[in-house]
Amino acid sequence: MRVAVITRYFPTSHEPWAGHSAYQTLRFLAQRCELKVFYPESQYPPLLTPKSRAGRRIDFDYKTAGVETEYIAYPALPAVSRPLNGWSAARSILPYVRAYAPDIILNYIVYPDGDAARRVARTLKVPFVVTAIGTDLNVIPPLCEGLTRRVLREADYTITVSGDLLRTARRLGAPEARSRAVLNGCDTTTFHPRDRGEARRALQMDADEETIVYVGRLDMAKGLGELVTAIAALRVRRPRVRGYIVGDGPARQAITEMIAAQGAGDWIRLMPSCATEGVAQWMAAADLVTLPSYREGCPNVVIEALASGRPVVATHVGGIPELMDDADGRLVPARDAKSLETALDQVLGQQWSAEAISAHHSRGWKDVSDEVESILTSVLAQKTKV
Repeated sequence: MRVAVITRYFPTSHEPWAGHSAYQTLRFLAQRCELKVFYPESQYPPLLTPKSRAGRRIDFDYKTAGVETEYIAYPALPAVSRPLNGWSAARSILPYVRAYAPDIILNYIVYPDGDAARRVARTLKVPFVVTAIGTDLNVIPPLCEGLTRRVLREADYTITVSGDLLRTARRLGAPEARSRAVLNGCDTTTFHPRDRGEARRALQMDADEETIVYVGRLDMAKGLGELVTAIAALRVRRPRVRGYIVGDGPARQAITEMIAAQGAGDWIRLMPSCATEGVAQWMAAADLVTLPSYREGCPNVVIEALASGRPVVATHVGGIPELMDDADGRLVPARDAKSLETALDQVLGQQWSAEAISAHHSRGWKDVSDEVESILTSVLAQKTKV
């Protein structure tokens, strides 16, 4: 089976951590079939490039270990061309995909990437499978809902990363008989129970502190404002509590100012983003991991924390309730700092078995790729029969 993957949900030189779940799945899939990723990168005219994108210049020769990748530019305009980006991306990448001669096309991100995949697949007369990751269905850009619905309706199969997202995909047009959820996994050789004391020594943390760790993008929609407020309130009755917010993103300055306003700079700390091994070390050092996000698909950080044997405090949104319950942490309402504070307090006050949590949450990326391969094989077989 020769698979062309059309997506920008994938690592780049600018963001080598991006598209982690797609990369890990495809890394295993590439061991069992011929596979190549075609990454459509929008390029704006220099005078119209927004300041937020001024420093985002990817290396088109960038290589990812274990997955053959080609980065291809397509012309776009900020906001104005959004409804045309699928068409524009398809025009630019079509010659490259045609030369590759795939049997089937796999996609991540429904629009515009999925629309480009749909157009290329129809031109080459091959089937295509679309994968919804979360924000592509939960936050559809203006003027793009019709195109999103068309991709879901016409796809030979739709994969979503959670049951919650599957319901959304079907509501938007994905046929029930041609859609299913395939939950994310993690690298279980990296994320597994480790010695907490050893991890704390490596990170130069106090051995007896009560450690709350957030790992991810610094975005206020991740509930980081509520998290700072909750930890600050919790500090009053738990003087040994420490909060570590690990990552980078657009809200770094706002979060820094919030921490300063609470006078919490000594015990709520912003830490830089790190590679996978560093994430595993932070989780090993934690008493609990938290994700108070406003919306999610199937967040890797929750899966990785549970595989590491750490309880999780997260919001009851998206696919998170499919991953955990009170047996391994607490679920709280989104945007509710007081409920978050209470849950953090409860989890810190309870004894947890790392081995018991990990034993129930050790789904690896090979398991995910096996399911995706099964879907691709089935779709290809159905098309071959026709």
